[in-house]
Amino acid sequence: MGSGQVTSSEPFEFQGQHVTVAGLGVSGVPAAKVLHGLGAHVTVVNDGDDARARAQAAELEALGITVRLGDGATLPEGTDLIVTAPGWKPDKPLFAAAHEAGIDIWGDVELAWRLRGPDAAPWLAVTGTNGKTTTVQMLASILKAAGLRTAAVGNIGVSLLDAVLGEEQYDVLAVELSSYQLHWAPSLRAHSAAVLNLAPDHLDWHGSMEAYIADKGRIYEGNRVACVYNVADKATEDLVREADVEEGCRAVGFTLGTPGPSQLGVVDGILVDRAFVENRQKNAQELAEVSDVNPPAPHNIANALAAAALARAFGVPAAAVRDGLRAFTPDAHRIAHVADVDGVAYVDDSKATNTHAAQASLAAYDSIVWIAGGLAKGATFDELVAKSAKRLRAVVLIGADRALIREALVRHAPEVPVVDLDRTDTGAMLAAVQEARRLAVAGDTVLLAPACASMDMFANYNKRGDAFADAVRELGA
Repeated sequence: MGSGQVTSSEPFEFQGQHVTVAGLGVSGVPAAKVLHGLGAHVTVVNDGDDARARAQAAELEALGITVRLGDGATLPEGTDLIVTAPGWKPDKPLFAAAHEAGIDIWGDVELAWRLRGPDAAPWLAVTGTNGKTTTVQMLASILKAAGLRTAAVGNIGVSLLDAVLGEEQYDVLAVELSSYQLHWAPSLRAHSAAVLNLAPDHLDWHGSMEAYIADKGRIYEGNRVACVYNVADKATEDLVREADVEEGCRAVGFTLGTPGPSQLGVVDGILVDRAFVENRQKNAQELAEVSDVNPPAPHNIANALAAAALARAFGVPAAAVRDGLRAFTPDAHRIAHVADVDGVAYVDDSKATNTHAAQASLAAYDSIVWIAGGLAKGATFDELVAKSAKRLRAVVLIGADRALIREALVRHAPEVPVVDLDRTDTGAMLAAVQEARRLAVAGDTVLLAPACASMDMFANYNKRGDAFADAVRELGA
């Protein structure tokens, strides 16, 4: 790891500054209000001009904030700083104009980081293609079990601005960060951070896999205590080596195997720590049992180890790791066991919206009737199918891009029976579950792990998972 003293960025005086906020939505509206409250002259620009945007605009205009709807491309005159919604792509004309004029561009995370007080709670930060939310929630549960005042914030849906500026006093924050947020957060310096895994995702936004990985790697910049990486994913370790961190910051790996020194891992069904112990060459600290992790699927055990590593980096005792993992309940639609019908388990992992997440899900079961398909977002399925073929009893395909999965099955699992449901209406899920029931035998798992986004048929992955659960309950009835 590169080493270099990193000082926090200079305080920014907002009073009287002309700040342009790019985008309304969940981050733009609070950012505009906060900046206005700090005495800045705020102009919000937004591409869209629909009913929701007009309602948000009216709310801001009532406070004296200028809003320009239907024109997110033109740089307002006199702009000193841009604060952007994380989803805005870096190649936007607005940003090209800002670069030309030498104007800084911050995301909402950067704004929150700059607005922290001198005694602000340190951040334990998590990113990765999959598992971020679960890991951050596990981490917050462990920190709470240690008696610390904390919250799970960031990309998880709880605004970092609220956490930083609110009345509540925290000892430490568990922060989920997306690649978008990291792209726009140049001065963020976490206490410790983890990159869980790296797989192709959001490449249309970043422009290339290299750019995507580089943005994820920003999370390690200036870490003070630990850079946590995935031993099974060498790209995460490479990012640690390249990071410019504070003197004495350590690389800490997590593995589903037996851990080496400076790693956390698994020995005989026990999660153990060989990183934050005296004499790590010889000693290991038992943290929890694999059965304390809910659910104990391999990728979720990896999430638990990453959360434990960050908590231990913050000085949390071993007992709090165990208690926090026991107290944790995963969100809906993340390998959630819905029901057993005729000896077949039905599992909802609608959150597996890309191939990397689906592969982790499929790896958790031995004999699977797989329900898959939806919007592929440019993904390819050969690697996923090749790695999972031996676990598949049958496959039921739904959604707009199901042909891409079917072709991969022909190439890599030609003997696996496939039912191709040529319909995208909402009733298709009931038909898919009925087909899966017909194909499954006692001991199998019917697994909804679509490897695709849901918007071709459903409002979001939650609605897709609900439709699956409703269909399974109908079977049981």
